Amino acid sequence: MIRLVLLLLGADFIRRYWPVLALIGLAWGVIGVSLCIDALDGVLVFPLTLFGYLLLLESLATLFLASSGIGAQKSLRYLKGGLFLLISLLVISLHPTGDMVLAMLFGAAFTIGGGLQIASALVVRFPSWRMALAGGVGQILIAIFFFQPYPTHYKGTLPYCIGMGLIFSGWNLIWLASRTRRLPRTASISQLSLRNADSDRPLDAGSHDGQAPAAGGVADVAGAVPMTVHVWTPVGSAKEQTLNRPIVNRYIAAVDASGTVSTGHAALEIAPSLYISLYPAEEIDRSPDQFARLLRATPDNNVRGRYLSDYPSEAASWCPSTERISFRDYDLQRLQQFWLQYRQEEIYNLTHRNCSSTVAHALEAALEGVIGRRAGHWLAFVKILFTPEVWVASQIHKRAATMAWTPGLTLDYARALRAVVHPRPLSWVGSLQLAIRRSRRLRRDDAVRRMAGGEAGRNAAQEKGDRR
Repeated sequence: MIRLVLLLLGADFIRRYWPVLALIGLAWGVIGVSLCIDALDGVLVFPLTLFGYLLLLESLATLFLASSGIGAQKSLRYLKGGLFLLISLLVISLHPTGDMVLAMLFGAAFTIGGGLQIASALVVRFPSWRMALAGGVGQILIAIFFFQPYPTHYKGTLPYCIGMGLIFSGWNLIWLASRTRRLPRTASISQLSLRNADSDRPLDAGSHDGQAPAAGGVADVAGAVPMTVHVWTPVGSAKEQTLNRPIVNRYIAAVDASGTVSTGHAALEIAPSLYISLYPAEEIDRSPDQFARLLRATPDNNVRGRYLSDYPSEAASWCPSTERISFRDYDLQRLQQFWLQYRQEEIYNLTHRNCSSTVAHALEAALEGVIGRRAGHWLAFVKILFTPEVWVASQIHKRAATMAWTPGLTLDYARALRAVVHPRPLSWVGSLQLAIRRSRRLRRDDAVRRMAGGEAGRNAAQEKGDRR
């Protein structure tokens, strides 16, 4: 989450407010260490009951605002609100077994998260899979620490978890901000996390000898020209009716009655000058016996890729995109810089360098610093940190980075980032106001329908009486 916040704020904002960000990270670390020490002996100084009531308010607000989300945003908000509500009730109840239940919940969460991360690292083998594997093992060890009460006590579960979160967040803030601060003026934050699947063993043919390709018609675009993310969902791009598999159909692939698989597609457009759409040059064999091998993001699974020229020709040869997300604010120069560098390698990898990952990287390059340029104070960091869509986008990015970007994840990621860049609104207070207005409108519409129904019923009764 810290990475995404700093990306949206940009390197110039980080250089300008580096001392403040460093102090915030240091303060988080000190508070986190204090909470962990406080949780060791079972005698808490931490105001646990007060925190429980604050968490209860947070959970109720999250559940109340969840209906304003779209797609995965709504699901993640409901999940977050439900978990926070359960935790807050366990804390407030002061039941003797509440602390143990909390420890089991945290232990189960870390076990599931660590297990998924280990499994995806071993199967996909993305460039940093060893680090991800170590992180998954670390989560399993933390889960064991929660399951057993020694040397801590179950009563210290929540303060210990908060303390660890503050320690890791503070460290990430200081480390990422320090690394970004030392970047050259021409470098970008998005380049820090961009790892090409072909970096270890590029294809021999089609090399550009290290030279940047021609601009290909990329020209200066006025700010009024929107940047559009096109997504062909697996269900929407299928030629026939697909089988009803909600999660699989949205995030992996859709299968119709005849057995045809549709995986969808993603592209990014600034009409008419820039179009980013990556395809394999030749169709990949996706037979079941080769599926496990194809999931690996290793260089031996790299195939020749091709970049399509424009959206109208792609839509005419296939079908129009089923979803479109537009952005008014973006950094055209950074997007052009990313595109000129990225397209030097015409390489496609099913799980690591596909159409969806290409669009996700391009979107991050285009949105880098858009919030920081509008910010006039360091409090912009705190404001964006508590924006609910930033949390949603970071969770989507985390899952996609350790597994694979798909059109469904790219769609949800673009929607969440659009809600941050073009806020409707940017804060919890504004979201609460929006939800209240929607609730009032729904109640007003229900009242009008009831009145209309009652009037219709009275008219029908009167007509029936007249006939008699």
